[in-house]
This record gives sequence, C-alpha cells and structure tokens, in this order.
Amino acid sequence: MVHVLLPFVILPLVVVMRRIDPALLRAAASLGAPRWRRFLSVYLPLTLPGIGAGALITFMLATGFYITPALLGGPGDQMVSASIATYVNVTLNWGMAAAISLWLLLGTLLLVGAAALAVPRRGWR
Repeated sequence: MVHVLLPFVILPLVVVMRRIDPALLRAAASLGAPRWRRFLSVYLPLTLPGIGAGALITFMLATGFYITPALLGGPGDQMVSASIATYVNVTLNWGMAAAISLWLLLGTLLLVGAAALAVPRRGWR
C-alpha cells in the first residue's frame, strides 16, 4: 500500500511547495530568523493545504484496499473493507455488510467534512 499510495501524498505536496515564493523565506532570513524558525513559521504553514490534501486522498484510497491484508496478513489482520467483502461474498449476510458499509461511509464523510472545514476558503492564484 505504501508504494502505491505514496505518489498520492507527494504530488499534492510538490504542487503546493512549488507555489511558495522564495522571497518569503529570504524575508524571514533577513529579519534574523534561524533556519528552523523559517521552516516552522513560514514554510510549514504554507504547505499545510498540501499535507491535508495528500492525507485525505490517501485515506480515501486506502479504505478500498481489502486485498492487501488478505495477501500479506492472516485472519488476525482484518480491515473493514475485507469484513464487508466477507459478509457479501462468503456468509451472504447483506444486512451486516450494509451496516458496516454505512459506518465506513459515515466515518469517511466525517473526516472529509472536518478536512473541508479546516481548509481556509481562499482561491488559487
């Protein structure tokens, strides 16, 4: 999963990092800020939208990975999506599969809603 989902974190980060004006870091340096302070006060806050977008995209894609634990793990390594597949395909308990799917959907919508509220409302330049 790491090898497949890593580009979905890196690409939003690269896009956001390329848009950061180097003059901001030079201005912080000219005001006497050390490197760690420039990073924490200038660079990191400007990259937070990319970090949030990468985390959200990766989470959304990771919820669909149900074959990975089946191939790499064992019966003790069970993910929610694998449980849903078991209830649908093996036990034919569609009510339980629907209930677990609803909880997964509600959890995902809650995280997406929290991420949408956390992102500042400003347009791209």
